[in-house]
Amino acid sequence: MSSTDRHRLIAQAVADSGSATVPHLAELTGASEMTIRRDLDVLAAQGVLERFRGGARTLLLRGEEPPWSLRVHEGLEAKRRIAAEVSRLIADGETVVVDSGTTCLEVARLLHGRPVTVMPLSLQAIQALSDAPAPTALLVPGGRPRTGEGALTGPLTLASLAALRFDTAVLGCCGLSAAEGMTAYDLDDAAVKHAIVASARRIVAAADGSKLGRTAHAYVGASSLVDQLVTDGSAPADEVAALEEAGTVVTTA
Repeated sequence: MSSTDRHRLIAQAVADSGSATVPHLAELTGASEMTIRRDLDVLAAQGVLERFRGGARTLLLRGEEPPWSLRVHEGLEAKRRIAAEVSRLIADGETVVVDSGTTCLEVARLLHGRPVTVMPLSLQAIQALSDAPAPTALLVPGGRPRTGEGALTGPLTLASLAALRFDTAVLGCCGLSAAEGMTAYDLDDAAVKHAIVASARRIVAAADGSKLGRTAHAYVGASSLVDQLVTDGSAPADEVAALEEAGTVVTTA
């Protein structure tokens, strides 16, 4: 088992139970207790959990978003497949706004060098596109980065979105369901997503199957605002059917 897979398994076990001991995690992963202690130190430094003597406890409240440092490694192959499909939907010459989030970061990377005008809304995506050669045109918005996330939020981000119009918005979803609509974990993030929707002619949501049917506490808008959803094979069939019935075109990557 790789260290990334082990960290993910440890973080999930601690989150599910609220806490876990070193011996339990060693048995769960097949690693030595010394290795588990090192893993817990790494995860504690990343803000994923809190160490105590002999184990660790979760720092996440119910419904709270897992840290970027953990999410960025989760389901990477699926995210890249989704990103590739989203990239194919974007025609040369388009103006594109790319939301924050790990799947949207993969989309931004695929726009590197493409003949498009793109405005990314996270520090990570801006960095990924910062050395893009012509004909890629990079627009850098204002805003305040969310700590640990790099997502740009606040009045300057909203003003940047209000001043422009885009052919396509690539939207990341914390939660998406036909009944509850699009939702986010953070109120500032929800405000940015709402502004993204208002700024673009076409909304393409990029979300793996784990996001479908999930509801976070900050409302963004009705699911019918999403013109096209690109997801993966883990998406619940009943939720996909409900979204399609509401008018969203769903593509499985």
